[in-house]
Amino acid sequence: MAREIVWTDVEEIGIQLQEKYPDIEPYTVRFTDLHRYVTELDGFVGDPAKSTESILEAIQTAWNEEYEDARDA
Repeated sequence: MAREIVWTDVEEIGIQLQEKYPDIEPYTVRFTDLHRYVTELDGFVGDPAKSTESILEAIQTAWNEEYEDARDA
């Protein structure tokens, strides 16, 4: 069973998004789509109404770091 994650688990969310969507460049994703991607992750138990623009920006940045690391590998 997947570990339970919430909005503030930014780094874990970034890792999971990279694993689930390895071919998507994170900075091309609209926040509405990013919100959906996060809420659909296995183990996500956060309240969908509790996301904010700053949280989504942090998630997108964490995802992009994982994306860049994967490209450099």
